[in-house]
Amino acid sequence: MSTQFEAVPETASVEAVRGRIRREGVLARPLRQVFALMSRRPHSLQELVRVCRAPRRTVEELIGLAGEDVESGPEGYRLAERALPLYRERVLFAESAGGTEEIEQLLEGFVSTGPAPAAALDHVTATPGTALRRATWLRDHYELDEARLLLLGDHDLTSLAGCLLVPGLRATVVDIDERILAHIDGMAAEHGLAVHTVHADLRFGLPPSLAAGFDLVFTDPPYTPEGVGLFGARALEAMSSSTSRLLLAYGFSSRSPALGHKVQQELLRLGFVFESIVADLNEYEGAQAIGSTSDLYVCQPTGRARKSAGRQKQTIYTHGPQAVEGTTGDASPELLEGIGTVTGTTVRSLRPVGWQRPLRAADDVAVFDLRADPGPWLLRMLLACNAEKVAFLVDNRHPDITSEHAQHALTHVIGAKYTLRFHRSSPDATHAVVVATTNGAEGGIAGYLLHRAHGKIANTWREALIAHSDAQLTKREAAEHVAALVADTADLGLRLIDLPRHRLSALLHSEGV
Repeated sequence: MSTQFEAVPETASVEAVRGRIRREGVLARPLRQVFALMSRRPHSLQELVRVCRAPRRTVEELIGLAGEDVESGPEGYRLAERALPLYRERVLFAESAGGTEEIEQLLEGFVSTGPAPAAALDHVTATPGTALRRATWLRDHYELDEARLLLLGDHDLTSLAGCLLVPGLRATVVDIDERILAHIDGMAAEHGLAVHTVHADLRFGLPPSLAAGFDLVFTDPPYTPEGVGLFGARALEAMSSSTSRLLLAYGFSSRSPALGHKVQQELLRLGFVFESIVADLNEYEGAQAIGSTSDLYVCQPTGRARKSAGRQKQTIYTHGPQAVEGTTGDASPELLEGIGTVTGTTVRSLRPVGWQRPLRAADDVAVFDLRADPGPWLLRMLLACNAEKVAFLVDNRHPDITSEHAQHALTHVIGAKYTLRFHRSSPDATHAVVVATTNGAEGGIAGYLLHRAHGKIANTWREALIAHSDAQLTKREAAEHVAALVADTADLGLRLIDLPRHRLSALLHSEGV
């Protein structure tokens, strides 16, 4: 009588190790380093823990999973000779792509051709070398291949640096500045980089499609407690798991440590703990009050981290009409009366700005207060409103109204939904009123989309095709048609109101609309 034993596959141990490493997500590099060290020579358990900076229990767990693939001797632990090829193929680090001189030259070109800093948005340009140092630091500390990186604001083009350095990285940029989004889109398309851009003003919320979707969040926010607190809260909303990390650039002057204390308190209040602070990683063309440098804060969310900040104060910046110390003030009775003369109605108060949800029709003409609009609010509010008639009070120098060309460009985007009238220097020399009146008819596919700007683009466009097509399209056929028309399939998961302006305009005037 013979006894048969089931053979244990030679790959069982290495697959167990790979599975354990995958569970660490972007934090897996120290675990891979354990095996990289053991592939070269024997190491004691104490050495593996110290060099890799991994908890002892984790190192012991990895050695246990590897089983007979790891040999133990007087000098310590090492990978068995027979197992080396398999671990090199499936566990150890990939070889580095080489030098970074060419990447830095590309970044210098990206920065020099990019938009000028906007003082009202606290833009201070980081050097191209800074963007590359950030990307290199991320690559050396995290598993970036196929990682999901969110950048909350990216005037410094760190997204492009990261994807140039690690082509497998998937980066998403959220920014309020339409110029930055258009510039990043252009550079990413030219160089085949996996960067996707989304428009948002974080004070009014994070686009829903970005919630709980990212391994790493990077930001260089306004250096006020309010600004850092807001960007930190939105980072929490975007994080996918407890292994996600916030990388935040921040600096303060040694002459005002109280400000640094307030900012750090904001991060602690949100439930972050500082894993490390990398000193002087960031250098700027400006920011002389803080020595033209800032540190990188590596923040880990704790179990007590707050998941939502809701709607935030508009005053988060250090300069301009949205500065912490600045305010537009309440509208005077004279101002309200003047607006009423323009709109032909009685205006008792101004409504606050915000477009996270659709703004429904009302009996009276709603007038929204956009006096602090940095530029993009007017279009977003036109998308959000679904009223017969609506009005907006803006600064008389608002970029969408200061010339016939600017007015035509705004009308070109929104014309299938609203007819616009621009009342400059009304009701006084410093303000203007923009009145939008519905066109009545839905305006074809473009109008259908514009009236449903908070719907997911894939679903709304599909329904629009079915409603306006002469052929009897099924949902599947319409969905396939939409997927073939859109330039970037990642846009299908967004709401129309979250599209950068240049892609929004292109979509509304594309062949299938």
